[in-house]
Amino acid sequence: MSRRGGVRCSRAGFMAVGVVFLVAGCGSSTDGEAVGVEGTTTGQGLAAEVPAGFDPCKDIPKSVLDSEGLRVASSNNNADYDGAGGIKWRGCRWASPDGYGVGITTTNLTVEQVRANTKLTVRAEYTVDGRAAVAASRSDTKNPRSVCTLTIAMQGGGLEFSLDNPDSRRKTGHLDTCELARGLAEKVVPLIPAGA
Repeated sequence: MSRRGGVRCSRAGFMAVGVVFLVAGCGSSTDGEAVGVEGTTTGQGLAAEVPAGFDPCKDIPKSVLDSEGLRVASSNNNADYDGAGGIKWRGCRWASPDGYGVGITTTNLTVEQVRANTKLTVRAEYTVDGRAAVAASRSDTKNPRSVCTLTIAMQGGGLEFSLDNPDSRRKTGHLDTCELARGLAEKVVPLIPAGA
């Protein structure tokens, strides 16, 4: 399985905005597929590195993960990835048994770059703890309700929640994935330091 077709969650699927990939979710049957980044950074430069000041792997307390029923998705839950055109993601991934899988990463993609990506359909825009946020899914996704990437504004990029929530998931498959992402973000984003 190729990396960032989701994040390597013993095939836990996630969608990464920018270089948008969708892979098999934990229990899903979707194969990974890459989509290029054309249009994502037109007229806008990327920061050389992901935003500093918040590490999803270390700074999200166990109590927050437990509140969502999230567990380490595999023996190696690292979700670090360097994509095309200098796009980067740094973070970890988790999954809920019979529920959704999620990669939470810092990225040097901004909310504006996500919004401008012609390969994506913006599904909603929010403000989460005073930060701009955009929820998106691939424009050609067969079941857009089952995947969502929510990007939250940070200095020099964003915090990305990439969720995969197939209909087959007993606990969460009937729920809108972007709403699940927003609920999780509302628990995590207040943990980001004010200047980050």
